[in-house]
Amino acid sequence: MLITFTSKSAADVLMYEMHAKPLLDLLGKDVQRGVISAEEVTEAIARIESAIAESKQSPDTSLRSAASDNADDEFGDQIAGSSVSFGARAFPLLEMLRAAQRDKQFVMWGV
Repeated sequence: MLITFTSKSAADVLMYEMHAKPLLDLLGKDVQRGVISAEEVTEAIARIESAIAESKQSPDTSLRSAASDNADDEFGDQIAGSSVSFGARAFPLLEMLRAAQRDKQFVMWGV
């Protein structure tokens, strides 16, 4: 299932639910629907940046998506070296949050 993050400050960000869930769990938010208010944006940015720094220190962290470890090509064959880092997955949402912080806007999804 796709999750669409929206904000008046940035273009929509689409993520598969399995990739959005670790980010939203980190923020204490429900994956189905929710909002990060303008007041919560600064804390959300800090938490995500902290988790990215932590994932760089220990690349085997649980924040890395299990789905990225089992990527298959169009024929169902394993793709070597196909894992995507937590930081790379988080980047589009993090940029949206930074834009929302700058414009004092909120970010929402699932509505």
